[in-house]
Amino acid sequence: MSVLLKTRVTAVGPEVADLAEGGVVILFADGAPPELAEVSILHLVDGEPSESTPPVGSVIRIGDISAKITGIGDYAWQKVRDIGHVVITFNGSDHVDRPGEICASEVDTGKLVSTLKVGATITIG
Repeated sequence: MSVLLKTRVTAVGPEVADLAEGGVVILFADGAPPELAEVSILHLVDGEPSESTPPVGSVIRIGDISAKITGIGDYAWQKVRDIGHVVITFNGSDHVDRPGEICASEVDTGKLVSTLKVGATITIG
């Protein structure tokens, strides 16, 4: 597996758990404005994200949780590369509602919430 993105969680906004319980995780690079940081997982990328967009079937790992990408919006990977931002929806859909969204297979949202901690590693590949 080639790693297309490897990043480390640096902060977890106060509203992240509520969103994650609904199967939604929002990533923003360190330095996001406070109003965005409240709902986001802030992160610091290790190296640079790949120029290649991850294909459907690629694996997203957050700590010990893993899911397969089932759909990816037209601009999702470019936003990751440009500003470290993406919305990941763990709903198993192959249809994305927003161009900056990645859909992935469903996960145990209780485990997801407990995994979203400062220092956790997130990889896509």
